[in-house]
Amino acid sequence: MRTLLYTEAIREALDLAMAADQRVYVMGLGVPDPKAIFGTTAGLQAKYGPQRVFDMPVAENGMTGVAIGSALAGMRPVMVHQRVDFALLALDQIANSAAKWSFLFAGKQSVPLVIRLLIGRGWGQGPQHSQSLQATFAHFPGLKVVMPTSPYDAKGMLLAAIADPNPVVFLEHRWLHSTFGHVPPEHYHAPLSQALVSRPGSDITLVASSLAHIEALQAANILAQHNISAEVLDLRSIQPLDRETIHASLKKTKRLLVVDHGWKSFGVAGEIIASMSEIAFTDLISAPQRVTAPDHYPATTPAHANLYYPGVAEIVNAALHMFKRTPMSESDMQLTIPLHRDVPDKNFRGPF
Repeated sequence: MRTLLYTEAIREALDLAMAADQRVYVMGLGVPDPKAIFGTTAGLQAKYGPQRVFDMPVAENGMTGVAIGSALAGMRPVMVHQRVDFALLALDQIANSAAKWSFLFAGKQSVPLVIRLLIGRGWGQGPQHSQSLQATFAHFPGLKVVMPTSPYDAKGMLLAAIADPNPVVFLEHRWLHSTFGHVPPEHYHAPLSQALVSRPGSDITLVASSLAHIEALQAANILAQHNISAEVLDLRSIQPLDRETIHASLKKTKRLLVVDHGWKSFGVAGEIIASMSEIAFTDLISAPQRVTAPDHYPATTPAHANLYYPGVAEIVNAALHMFKRTPMSESDMQLTIPLHRDVPDKNFRGPF
């Protein structure tokens, strides 16, 4: 079985898309830099030239307008921001132009733009560089917002996003770039609107995406030791949200726990719980719960970071609470916890 790093899967998707279609180009701060956005754009400028792979000025809103204009003119731009926080500087173009264009022109024109954004914590980057803003972008009709977990989905969903006629926000958690998994060599598409049942179960449904999905899988392994069978769903897509797959799982398990690295209030977890309360209330035998970041900006110092970020232990104990079981300590769970919670665990590799 062929395996690639998440980084390599992204780079392979860009390479295949650019080889197949001359209209595809990649731009962004650091794209041709030696670090190459965690290696995801390495070698592309040498292969396709500086007219198709290039850096951009620190003018996010203006350059997003350039990308939108080129998309309307027939190009297929892939715009990259090394941190999701920087995309807030381009929110006017993203929300008021790209997202609305098809609606404003009755579907006769669209903006085939992919915006790659890196999310999540890492190395003390703090409140201006470590946010997980998926709910912000999912709030705007007209935007597709995806969060692939596995290298397989990273490649397939990026290729599907580039081929999509409408704007797609493609969110990558920076911790995922060093994970690995099965990736076929050919050109393929993974769905941009369908959740995945990554682990079947019968007692409780755990819904998560990106890094949180991997933590949910780890939590399910621990819960199994307590005779609790957790079904784990990888959302993959935040907008559109696959409510049908979540509902189908709830009909079986009757319990819902949602994990999201965004903030608790007005976030993805809250939307899922609200949706399921509307359409599946009679299926539930326990109040739905959520494990999220607190309603506070990400911490910078190691001491604060260790208190800020939820992880596997919090997921396990939230589930145990729903079964009226005694909570466990991290040592009881035999978890390998890094000294600093905003530094990736060396054991965090995959496949999962």
